[in-house]
Order: sequence, then C-alpha cells, then structure tokens
Amino acid sequence: MEKIKNYINGNLRDSLSGKWIENISPATGEVYSLIPDSDGRDVEVAVTAAEKAFPAWSGLPAAKRSEILIRISELIRERLDSFALAESTDNGKPVWLAKSIDIPRAIANFHFYATGILHFHSEAHPMEDKILNYTLRSPAGVAGCISPWNLPLYLFTWKIAPALAAGNCVVAKPSEVSPMTAFMLSALCNEAGLPPGVLNVVHGYGNKVGAAIAAHPRIPLVSFTGGTKTGAEIYAAAAPMFKKLSLELGGKNPNIIFADCDFEHALSTSIKSSFSNQGEICLCGSRIFIERPIYEKFKSSFLEKVKKMKTGDPLHDDSSLGAIASKQHYEKILSYIALAKEEGGKIIAGGNPVMVQGRCEKGYFIEPTVIENLPYNCRTNQEEIFGPVVTLTPFDSEEEVLKYANSTVYGLSATVWTENLPRAHRMAARLHAGIIWINCWLLRDLRTPFGGMKHSGLGREGGFEALRFFTEEKNVCIKING
Repeated sequence: MEKIKNYINGNLRDSLSGKWIENISPATGEVYSLIPDSDGRDVEVAVTAAEKAFPAWSGLPAAKRSEILIRISELIRERLDSFALAESTDNGKPVWLAKSIDIPRAIANFHFYATGILHFHSEAHPMEDKILNYTLRSPAGVAGCISPWNLPLYLFTWKIAPALAAGNCVVAKPSEVSPMTAFMLSALCNEAGLPPGVLNVVHGYGNKVGAAIAAHPRIPLVSFTGGTKTGAEIYAAAAPMFKKLSLELGGKNPNIIFADCDFEHALSTSIKSSFSNQGEICLCGSRIFIERPIYEKFKSSFLEKVKKMKTGDPLHDDSSLGAIASKQHYEKILSYIALAKEEGGKIIAGGNPVMVQGRCEKGYFIEPTVIENLPYNCRTNQEEIFGPVVTLTPFDSEEEVLKYANSTVYGLSATVWTENLPRAHRMAARLHAGIIWINCWLLRDLRTPFGGMKHSGLGREGGFEALRFFTEEKNVCIKING
C-alpha cells in the first residue's frame, strides 16, 4: 500500500500524528493508498521551514526563480503519462481527459508564471515640481494555498506557481480526496533545484490542515478554491487578522442559447460544458436556457448526443465520463436527482447510477442526466450540484432569461450563444458573472483575470492579477530638490 507523504523543508515525511487516511480510487471503490492525517502541528513545522527559506528565495533574482519553475514544468512534461494515469486513478476522470487537459494545464501554469515574472512591472506617476511617485511590489512572505479535488494538479499549480514566482514561500494543502499528483510534484521539486522550505505540502483533512492554514497568524495571505461554505469559514477565520484573501468558490452557471445561434456549434459545445469531467468543473453550464423557437429542436438533438455518451472505466479511451470523485459526492448528486423529481422535474435522459463491469463494479458512476419542467427558482436550479446533471428551460425574451440567469446567489461564469453582436454585448454587460463566454466555452487566456461575483468568490486569479495578489504594494513619493 503506497503511502503519500508530506513535503516539508525539502523532505518527504509522515505526519506528526502518525495516523493515516484511506485514499479510495473512485473507479473501483477500493483503498489504493494512504494519506497523512496531518494537523496544526505539521502546519506549524511547515510555516517555520517556509519562514527560514523566505529571505534567500525572495532575494533570488527573478530570472533564477524562473529557471527553477521552468525546470519543474519540464519534469512534469517528461512524466505526462504517469501524471495523467495517477490523476485518473485518484480522481476518477478518464485518462484521456487528464492527459489532454489537466496535466498540460499544470505544465502551462508553471511555464506561464515562470516567464510572466520576468515581465512583471510596477508603476511610476510623475507630478509637478519635480515630484515622483513609484510603486514597489514585494513578496508577502508565507502564502497559504488550498486547492480542490476536481482538477487536482491543474488548480494546485494555478496557485503555487504565481506565489513562488513572486518570491513567496508556500504552505499548500491539496484535497484529501485527490492528493496523489501533488505528492508526485513534491518529489520533482528537489530534482528541479527548488531550495528546501520554499514549497511545503501538508496533506490531511480540511478541518485540521486547511483550518490551521487559514488561522495561522504568520501566514499573511490565503488563496482558496472550493465550496462556498468552506470559503465562508476561511473568511471568518482570516478576517480578524486582516489577511489578504483570494476565494474562488462555487458556481451555478447559465448557458443561454438564442434562436439565431450557430446551432451545431452551440449543441456540440453544450455537451462539453454540461458533462466534461463528469460535470465536476465549477465552470460547467448546468442551467441551459433555450429560446423557445428552437427549444424542441435543441432538446431532441441534445438528447440524441447525450444518449450516445458512455459512462465507463476511466482507463478506456471510449469512456466519455468516468467516475464521480468520491462516494460522498456520488450520493449527493443522486440526492439532487431525487430532489428534482420531488420538485416536479421530468428526467428525460439518465438519472441513474451506472454499474460498470469488471474492475469498476464497485465504482461511483452516474449517467449524464438531463431534466426539464422545473421552475427557474427551485432548489435544483439554484443550488450547486457539481455533477453530470443539467436542466433545460425555455425562454421568450432577453429580459426573461436575464431574470433566470441572475437569480442564483452565484456569479462565476455564463455562456451566451448568438450571432447578434449588439445582443451579445448587452447580455455580457447585464449578466452577473465574472467570466462571460460568447459563442464558446472554457477558452482561457492565462493573462486574463479569473473569478466570480456574489457567492462565487472574492478577488481574481490569473495573469498579473495573481502576481499582484501575492505581493504587497508600497508607494514611494519623492521630491527631487534643486
């Protein structure tokens, strides 16, 4: 039985408690590794190591930090197949998906910030009478980074790469549901020449490790991606200490399809935006609103494609969907499908667990599920399900669909399908979401700001926004005499 270990001060080590958490592969339902059951004591050791490493790392020229981060990206690339297989085993997603999306994006995250830090700049503001203001940006110190289970290495590196590039040292917690690739990354850091203590990875439960990071008095900033409820708890713990916070939280994203859309493009992309990664992406369009003139046509074509999708063994290339990441989440999704029926919804595709024969007979699989006849303001249409479940709702006007789309407490992303350019601009301006896709979905330029409104989060990640978050600003005003 493989034992995942913490990575603290450049060493792989067990937790101080000596206890372990079982790590279950969701495709088989079986324990395949053990995770350290760490707590605040391990976090304290990690913080101390990070503080010790900080002066040298922050004082290192940006070009040297860049070289090390690029080397880490190269080492991940060299082991792409093994990382993809590990991600699939740990998380349940198809191997082909991890190989084409998750691991390449982790590589890109390191490479982007390794090169971005070389172009990071500050501002100067000359005034009259020989007065000059200029801004200094310095690394904050020890950064706390807490990442989720749905895109494990993808989102883990999305946090630690800019933090490290900016000159911070990091205490990071990957999800206990899918920790394997963060553990594998730890082993590469020494090979890449990352100094001891610069990155520290502490595994364990959120209420022990995550809470200790959020409340630690010597961690001045925290970047978290995960559920809105947990984000509120982190906010409450960090607020009395005035920590800088970046919170990327839940979503209940609308996918709005007007009658003048490019029908085939909207159809094929909506399949992806509904069910990619088993619907376990915060950006999935789980509420599909279709203009009434094409509602029946779209529904018929959508169902035809959905019914051809295969839910199966993640190791098989023909599996469109893999396993749900955990038994707990599997049961949550099924409970929402049951709720939709209670609320009067009609299941027009899927809605059932899937029994996969062979090695996966004990795994957690659910059919891609499509529901109609639900009011826009019912719980199924208001609460985040985070699974392969979408609802279809017709609409008659822009005003009506804006009311539907903006009705939830979330505001992460929205997708609009229309060939009418003025309408596209009107909708983008009035939708309550931090990310708007017009005639596309999940196209991400890493230079752009990423984040949501309302209960979908606080602050922005991505591009130079992330580098600004992980630094402290200082204005210098100087009057030149003479």
